Amino acid sequence: MSDQNSNNPFALLMEQSQAWAKAMNPALESFTPKGFEKLWPTVPAEVMEAMMGQTFNPGGLDAKTRLMLTLAGLTIHGAQAEAQIRMTVRHLVEAGATKQEIAETIGQVAMFAGIPAMTKAMELATEVLDDAPEEGE
Repeated sequence: MSDQNSNNPFALLMEQSQAWAKAMNPALESFTPKGFEKLWPTVPAEVMEAMMGQTFNPGGLDAKTRLMLTLAGLTIHGAQAEAQIRMTVRHLVEAGATKQEIAETIGQVAMFAGIPAMTKAMELATEVLDDAPEEGE
């Protein structure tokens, strides 16, 4: 235990949790959320529509709309949901959302999430969108 963390119970808890995780599985020492994202980069649009769209709820929200609502909620969580924001943006691209629709979804919740959370979500979305194929490709 470091002297710096001895008076901070949260830092001490994090330090102990990390030590426990490393003892249980040494590979966790190099674990990153981006590494986890590579395991499941995206789901095909047809599968998303079947699971989250109108297949089981005819006349309800389609998968793209549900994902936009998910992105709005994740934006409100800010930096706590980095991996989830990136994954949701990838899924939105797969579901047919345009870059403009994704940006508007994030911007719409700035009033509720605050500018820092909106800015962080926009940075994360931009990372994903810069790697995504151009619309129509």
